[in-house]
Amino acid sequence: MNDLRLGDTAPNFDAETTEGKLNFHDYLGDSWGVLFSHPSDYTPVCTTELGTVANYKPEFDKRNTKVIALSVDDLESHKGWVKDIEETQNVTLNYPIIADEDKNVSSLYGMIHPNEDNTATVRSVFIISPDKKVKLTLTYPPSTGRNFEEIIRVLDSLQLTAYKKVATPANWKQGEDVVISPSVSNEEAEKLFPKGFKEIKPYLRMTAQPED
Repeated sequence: MNDLRLGDTAPNFDAETTEGKLNFHDYLGDSWGVLFSHPSDYTPVCTTELGTVANYKPEFDKRNTKVIALSVDDLESHKGWVKDIEETQNVTLNYPIIADEDKNVSSLYGMIHPNEDNTATVRSVFIISPDKKVKLTLTYPPSTGRNFEEIIRVLDSLQLTAYKKVATPANWKQGEDVVISPSVSNEEAEKLFPKGFKEIKPYLRMTAQPED
């Protein structure tokens, strides 16, 4: 089982999906990516999650982010499950689901946790940057549905901090004040943050969220 860490290159792969064959890196292109896995088809919590992501797709699109799901069942099973998802969640599925019957992708990404279940994938989430680096990993137990508001929040933070010399504090949301990176001197901060900043401690300085 692969043990992916932050900063690692996200493994590339070719796969069959509900939207045809694809190469993962080619699919992402210059976009950010969210890859998330499911224990198996026709599971109740996953059905709600896939429907939720379909509703959130405009939010991911605004953030130049492509989403893609995975389950270890085959393509025919996926196609039947998609019909159920669309019917029960009142959505049109608008992103691909990987068929991973041979568990190739699951193994590449360490999605199978034998002490939990030797055959089914756990609920993993990977956020991948345009340079194909792993920027976030999350693993949920099979019984707990994911919070996609949190995934959007993390995306906002990653995209802001990738280009600005700031970090985001606890419970931060888009538009709120941010932390100035410790590597930035006060003199540099005055130039970088024209709205000013508040020094709470020498290592803790807050400023308004920089504009794009």
